[in-house]
Amino acid sequence: MSGKELLLMEKAYNEVNKYRDKVLDDPYRLNYHLMPPVGLLNDPNGLIQYKGHYHVFYQWNPFATAHGAKFWGHYSSKDMVNWQEEPIALAPSEWYERNGCYSGSAIELDGKLYLFYTGNVKKEDGTRETYQCMAVSSDGTHFEKQGPILMLPETYTAHFRDPKVWKRGDSWYMIIGAQTLDEKGTAVLFTSKDLFNWRELGSIAGSGMHGLGDFGYMWECPDLIHLEGKDILLISPQGLEPNGYLYNNLFQSGYFIGKLDYETLKFEHSSFTELDRGFDFYAPQTFTDELGRIILYAWMGITDETESYQPTIINNWVHALTIPRELKLRNDKIYQQPVEELKKLRKNKVEVNVDKLEENQTHFDGVMGLSTELLLESIKVNSGPFQISFRSEASLSVDMDKKEISLHRRNLKTDAFETRTCKVSSLSQIRVFMDHSSLEIFINEGEEVFTTRYFPSPEDETIIFQGDAKFRLTKWDLG
Repeated sequence: MSGKELLLMEKAYNEVNKYRDKVLDDPYRLNYHLMPPVGLLNDPNGLIQYKGHYHVFYQWNPFATAHGAKFWGHYSSKDMVNWQEEPIALAPSEWYERNGCYSGSAIELDGKLYLFYTGNVKKEDGTRETYQCMAVSSDGTHFEKQGPILMLPETYTAHFRDPKVWKRGDSWYMIIGAQTLDEKGTAVLFTSKDLFNWRELGSIAGSGMHGLGDFGYMWECPDLIHLEGKDILLISPQGLEPNGYLYNNLFQSGYFIGKLDYETLKFEHSSFTELDRGFDFYAPQTFTDELGRIILYAWMGITDETESYQPTIINNWVHALTIPRELKLRNDKIYQQPVEELKKLRKNKVEVNVDKLEENQTHFDGVMGLSTELLLESIKVNSGPFQISFRSEASLSVDMDKKEISLHRRNLKTDAFETRTCKVSSLSQIRVFMDHSSLEIFINEGEEVFTTRYFPSPEDETIIFQGDAKFRLTKWDLG
C-alpha cells in the first residue's frame, strides 16, 4: 500500500470522526440498512461470501455529499443482519484511478479475495481515461493493488466500466458496461485464463442488437447470472425515454432473459423488464452464496435533480443500499424476496384479521412504527381503491378494477406528490419493509417491487388503511 493511499485513507477517517455524532443523531438514519459513515454512498461493489463472511463493498465519497473521486467502503457480516464496518478497501491514490475507484466485483481464487474495479481518470482538457484494475487480499480486509489489467479497446468511448467477473469451466469471464463510438450502450464480454491477461470476445447485447431498437447511450453495471437454465443479463441503461408507466426515473435498472452461446456470442433474449417500480433503485449487483442463492443488493438512490435536496445532507451523509434480496425465476420473470435472515430482526408481533375496513381512515392497535415489517395476506379488494398510508408522506394504492398498484411519495424539490405505477393480474400478498426513511414493498412474493426513500416527520409513526378490502395483517417491529 502506497504512502499516498495511506494518506487518503487517513483523511477519510478524519471526516468520519469529525462528523460521527452529527451523522448518528440524524433521525433519518436507517435501522437495518447499510449506509456510509459520512459523505455519499452509491453503487454496491464486490459482493461475495468469502471464508464464511458476507462482504459488501460500496462506492463512497467521504469528503462530500456529492459525487467525486470514489473510494471503496467495506462492510462484513456472518448473517447479512449484523454488520461490521471494515477498513477502507480502496482509495484513489494511483495514476490510473486518481479520479475514482469506480464500481466492480469480487471473486475468490486459491483462498485469496480479488477485487476488480474501474480506475477513472479525468484529464485537464476534460477528456476521460478508463482502466480495468485488480487488487488482491489474503484476509479479505487489506488489499494490494495490481494495477490495470485491461486497457480501453479502440472501439469504445472512455465510458467503459463496472467489470463483473466469474468462472465458467476452466476460463474466467468479465462483462463490462460500455458505450460504442456512435454513443450506443452495450455489454462487452472478455475472457482470461489467469485473471491478468484478457481477450475481447465482443458485445453480447446492446442498443440496436438482436432486434432491440435504440436503447440508451450507455449501459452501466452489467451482471450475467444463471437461473433455472436461463442466462439473465442485468443492466442499468442510461438514456431511455419514459413510455407510459415504464422508464419514469432518470436512469433504469432491469434485465433480459435468454441463452448465451459463449462460442458464437449469440444471445437471443427477451424484452427488457425493470427490476423495481419505485423511485430509488439503481446499479444492482448479485452474488451466489454458499447455499447457492443468488442475492441482490442495489443502490437505494439515484443521481437526479432531487438528489441534492435530501434532508440528510445537512448532517453530512446521503444514500443507502437496499436490503438483500434472493432472486428466483418464475414463468420467465424475476421474483425478488427478502432473504430469510431478515426474520431475525422481528419482534413485538401483532396480528389482525380484517373483514371490513371502516369508511373513514382506519388504524389498528399496535400497527404503527418507524422500523416495521407489514405482511398482508389473503387480500381481497372488493371495489374502488384500497390504500395504505405510511407516516403521512407516502402511500400504496391498489385499484384492481384497473389492475394497477401505485406508490405515491412527496417530491423533495417540488413538495408535490409523485407516482409510480405497475400492472398486476391479481393480488395475494403485500410485504412492506419500513425503515426510518425508506420503504421496500414486495407485491405477490416479489413479482413486483417498489423501493423508495421518503422523509416523514420523525415523530409520525402512523400507518393508515383505507378502502373496501379484507385481509390478514401481521406486523413486526424490526430491531
